Amino acid sequence: MRDTAEAGFDPETIKGFLARDEADALHRHASGVRAPGPLVEIGSWCGRSSVYLGWAARETGKVLFAVDHHRGSEEHQAGEEYHDPDLFDAELGRVDTLPEFRRTIARAGLEDTVMALVGPSALLGRWWQGPVSFLFIDGGHAMETALGDYRAWAGHVAPGGVLAIHDVFPNPADGGRPPYEIWKLAVGSGLFEPVERVNSLEILRRL
Repeated sequence: MRDTAEAGFDPETIKGFLARDEADALHRHASGVRAPGPLVEIGSWCGRSSVYLGWAARETGKVLFAVDHHRGSEEHQAGEEYHDPDLFDAELGRVDTLPEFRRTIARAGLEDTVMALVGPSALLGRWWQGPVSFLFIDGGHAMETALGDYRAWAGHVAPGGVLAIHDVFPNPADGGRPPYEIWKLAVGSGLFEPVERVNSLEILRRL
């Protein structure tokens, strides 16, 4: 189902921080989920994870809602470690990844499968109606942001559905703590069980 992508399209050329083994795991678990509802990802950046999840959605007759305000996280702002000047709107003085994201989805042939929801994740999650079959949380890594993503969206995951969390590092020396903290919340809630860990990606199933 990937043959509608632009000739020569390689998802590894998409700007982003998702490792190939993590991307493959997302695709594999998203393709296998049978719970009701669409796929939802929190944090799309330039669309690398969106492509792998979008392919899975198309293969299973679903759609992916890609939630992102497209202004970047704290570490992407001017002067910070992961700032990319190519993704900076000098006129507005803000990061803007939406044009690059739309270009990615078009090149991957997924414009009829991946739907961009542009806005704050926590706000959109509060207004969301209906179940979600697969939820991928990879938004901002500040504690308030990560908690907001989890609290607004985890309750929508249908029984039998999947919750995936990126950048989960049990050892503080390896990375930031907020994704690990929301993973602990998910496990401690008794609503989710760990299924697989791939690199820094944790996969859980809704009980």
